[in-house]
Amino acid sequence: KLNTFNSRDIVNTLWAYAKVGHSSPELFDALSHKAIENLDTFNSQAIANTVWAYAKVGNSSPELFEAISHEALKNLDTFNSQDITNTIWAYAKAGHSYPELFDAISQGAREKLDTFTSQNVANTLWAYAKVEHSSPELFDAM
Repeated sequence: KLNTFNSRDIVNTLWAYAKVGHSSPELFDALSHKAIENLDTFNSQAIANTVWAYAKVGNSSPELFEAISHEALKNLDTFNSQDITNTIWAYAKAGHSYPELFDAISQGAREKLDTFTSQNVANTLWAYAKVEHSSPELFDAM
């Protein structure tokens, strides 16, 4: 059935498994490949929820995180504060530091800082600290 999954099906399945804390490595591996094939159809929330789900269940999926970093960079202007926070948190939680993505998100976060909740601020700062990515402008702004 996975061959019929669209981006919404992929993301909703990943989110549901992660939400209940059920790690299914075989399913997550299969959905990783399906997600990479369909990344051009993922909106910012789908991107954020996908990496969140992988990080939440402890599946680091390097190929997926790398592919998503490229897609996120192309569409970062469409990310809202929650998408920014969830994405950067997931990269840090999964142990991935893509400097180009962290630099771009730093800029995007500063531009949208007025929409960040206190939890968004805390989680974003945690992510930068976790991967030891220096962003003085972001830290000063927050």
